[in-house]
Amino acid sequence: MLAGVAQLDEKVLVLNRAFAAIRVIPARRAFILLCKGIAEVVSVEDGRYCNYDIHSWADLARLQREIEPERHAWVRTARFEIAIPTIIRLLGYDRVPRQPVRLNRRNIYARDHNRCQYCGRSFPTRELTLDHVRPRVQGGGSSWENLVCACLRCNTRKGGRTPDQANMRLIRTPIRPKRDPTITVRLGARRYETWKAFLDNAYWTVELAE
Repeated sequence: MLAGVAQLDEKVLVLNRAFAAIRVIPARRAFILLCKGIAEVVSVEDGRYCNYDIHSWADLARLQREIEPERHAWVRTARFEIAIPTIIRLLGYDRVPRQPVRLNRRNIYARDHNRCQYCGRSFPTRELTLDHVRPRVQGGGSSWENLVCACLRCNTRKGGRTPDQANMRLIRTPIRPKRDPTITVRLGARRYETWKAFLDNAYWTVELAE
């Protein structure tokens, strides 16, 4: 599909030189790294990993546009259209940064798949709240293990009580995710299937750039 500026917000997985995933960045940042020669594109083709610099990737785009345009998101430059890569590899970076998953509203919603953890129904983000399983008035803190998604109705019903006190039950026990939960959600999209091989074997936490 043809796209413009908005497509530059598409997410790109970044690998270090040893092909270990380290970060997810916007496409606009990925193109900067590619144009500077700091990174190369990693493309999965027939089960093999192929590497391209920005020039060879641009040349390949002409063929991609003809035979598999739906597989990629596209941006148009003054001279040609180019596919947005889903994976790039840094050519001179070996480290694997270890960074904790951020405890924030977006990540909790992603961990809980936008489902109220009491009634089990899915809601738009605007209709969800965060609930302290053990209420703050009873000494409960803000942690992965004590925060869950709750719809307005269930949160109001529970009030300042524990689930047991309110005769309510969590559909699952809240836990700290091993990696950024928004990454897991993104893996459901066909365009990001190629990330899975690098993420499944990871022992680190990938940070999603804001």
